[in-house]
Amino acid sequence: MDDQDLEYVGFWPRVWASVIDSLLVSMILLPLLTRIFRVEKSTDDLLALLSGGGGNLFLQMLQPTGTMDFLVSWVLPAIAVIIFWKYRQATPGKMAISARIVDAQTGGAPTTRQLIVRYLGYFVSTIPFGLGLLWVAFDPRKQGWHDKMAGTVVVRPRHRGPAEVRFDPPK
Repeated sequence: MDDQDLEYVGFWPRVWASVIDSLLVSMILLPLLTRIFRVEKSTDDLLALLSGGGGNLFLQMLQPTGTMDFLVSWVLPAIAVIIFWKYRQATPGKMAISARIVDAQTGGAPTTRQLIVRYLGYFVSTIPFGLGLLWVAFDPRKQGWHDKMAGTVVVRPRHRGPAEVRFDPPK
């Protein structure tokens, strides 16, 4: 596809793509994590947490319970996202908005190294109050810090809607 037929994908479409991806990941990981965390907390623990007397219970609930939790919570999503990026240049959310990740210089498929840097760049982008993600709204090429770190841009076809409406003139 010619670069004249592409546009940079802005902030709000990327937010919606992220929402779609988050919902899909949650639907897959929630059952796994429920089993790993063995959510058998008693009602008393929950009531203590809600009444403010739970101490560190909330923090204990957020802490990993072991290797499986770490693998399912952190490693599995990272591998899945990078595999989607590698073979489809997009996650399901980006596919839903017809977007794909490309190398910022060539417009071709990013290297595996770029994709790993991009994924790790998400953490850098979110640490300062999400400013690296918000940067997409103001950057001329719609790059977040993670894109800048990896040398990637997110693009989609400029004319992606249904065909133009045309009426035949009466004869």
